Amino acid sequence: MQIVATLTWLTFHEARRRRMVVAALLLGGLFVGLYWLGLQAIVNEMNNGDVPFLVRQGAYNFLVVAALYVVHFLTVMLSIFASVDAISGEIATHTIHTIATRPIRRWQIVLGKWLGYVLMVTLYLALLCGGIFAVSWLAAGYLPPNPIAAVGLLILEAIVLLSLSLLLGTQFSTLTNGVVLFMLYGLAFVGAWVEQIGAFLQSSAAIRIGVISSLLMPVESLWRRAAYLMQLPLANAVPTPFTSASLPSTAMVIYAIGYALLALLLALRVFGRRDL
Repeated sequence: MQIVATLTWLTFHEARRRRMVVAALLLGGLFVGLYWLGLQAIVNEMNNGDVPFLVRQGAYNFLVVAALYVVHFLTVMLSIFASVDAISGEIATHTIHTIATRPIRRWQIVLGKWLGYVLMVTLYLALLCGGIFAVSWLAAGYLPPNPIAAVGLLILEAIVLLSLSLLLGTQFSTLTNGVVLFMLYGLAFVGAWVEQIGAFLQSSAAIRIGVISSLLMPVESLWRRAAYLMQLPLANAVPTPFTSASLPSTAMVIYAIGYALLALLLALRVFGRRDL
């Protein structure tokens, strides 16, 4: 395990040195700052207008969930772009030949890279979500329900993407890997909306299409469950971009965990047998 820990540390620092990661942190910090300014202006306006307490709570809840949707999108992008060439890029440049030598085993390389990227994205999520929650508390004295569970689901969706990215990277080029990941995410995104509209219209066919897209890529389902957990009880009765007419169940969360583990195990196996 010492070799895996070393590779994890090297992968984490390699990702940290990339300008992409620095840009993501700067953009994330800029977003949190703009969110603070906007929320503070809204809070001042509501206080001056003597807005009822329940209306204020509903507005604050909507703003927090909307801000975390941006964090969700940034995390998806970072997870894909950071790991898309983790395996395929090193194979293409023959850098992998300097690493995949004894006593380092191939599965240790994949596992070390996976842990490094998981650590990086988890810290990124913790910083951004912590910033959003801190701003909401300081400016409005408000925190959404179940914040820890919601952040855990966001971390899980990042792990799903990282595991699938490494699996595809063991077989495809960097470009192909990125195209497939974005197409699967786009399919899941559209399928989620089809499922929601189908649930409102009571269309079983549309709901099935959404469920199938979630099985192919469970990322959007995890976000919809996270958004549901953070909603106020009354908010879920009013249609908004973040309410769920068709709520992903706990079984979908378990499926996503199994999906990520299976993708990781397949990546370990496929890379171990690949001819370099």
